Amino acid sequence: MSRSTKTVVIPVLLASLLSGCHSGILDPQGPVGAAEKLILIDSLVIMLAIVVPTILATLVFAWWYRASNKKAHYRPNWAFSGHLELIVWAIPALVIVFLGGIAWFGSRDLDPYKPLPSTQKPVEIQVVSLDWKWLFIYPDHHIASVNRLVIPVGRPVHFDLTSTGVMNSFFVPQLGSQMYAMARMVSQLNLQADRPGDYHGLSAQFSGAGFADMSFQVHAVSPDDYAKWLASAQASGPVLDQATYRQFEVQSSHVPPMTYRDVVPQLFQDIVDQRFGPAPGPEGGGAGGHDLPLTEKGS
Repeated sequence: MSRSTKTVVIPVLLASLLSGCHSGILDPQGPVGAAEKLILIDSLVIMLAIVVPTILATLVFAWWYRASNKKAHYRPNWAFSGHLELIVWAIPALVIVFLGGIAWFGSRDLDPYKPLPSTQKPVEIQVVSLDWKWLFIYPDHHIASVNRLVIPVGRPVHFDLTSTGVMNSFFVPQLGSQMYAMARMVSQLNLQADRPGDYHGLSAQFSGAGFADMSFQVHAVSPDDYAKWLASAQASGPVLDQATYRQFEVQSSHVPPMTYRDVVPQLFQDIVDQRFGPAPGPEGGGAGGHDLPLTEKGS
């Protein structure tokens, strides 16, 4: 490989290796994600305190006790050293204590059920995972969206999560903690976006043939744009009632984002209580599902 080729190839390879840091957990856009990144980096530094000296000591010992080094003394009768034992056991014990402390205090501070400190009232969103799509209900505004989550910047968001059947994991890497959604129960999660942007959301739990396409977009917008979106969603689109929901819960993938201008009361609790019964499977028994059987689609 010529020198000019190396000049081009090496930066490209380094850029490709670092590309995973963008739009992921190492690029947090909220307080929860930033705190989790800090825990990750602190844990890495503490572990490197053992890993790096161990690697260096291995290389130093291999070099010092090489066959050609006459200064290295061979001690076949050596059996014990109290100082060496202290070092061997004390350093790992300290690392475990430090890592345990970080995990303990970090997990308590980042308890997903714990509200985020703020002077503003949290946005309430009810999350329902279906095969293979996400339904977001805004109970305070009586609207709902599919595979699109719109939240205001700088304001906490409180999620109630459930599933119609198969367990799923709600995860927005740049905002923070993932949380499981399970049938007949409600889990909670508190997140916040500090900067406007579009963030990728996904299911982090395998849930069948359409799992790979079970993703959604999070749009973090200014408070004014959020109010405009609410008004727009309430002005157009179909109504999410029991009959529409029964059609919607049929297995389907590649579902385009859409909104419902109105949602019948207590729909989320009815889903939790499974008042609609088990969801029907895909037509023809196919593994991949079919297109959404709704003709009306909102913005």
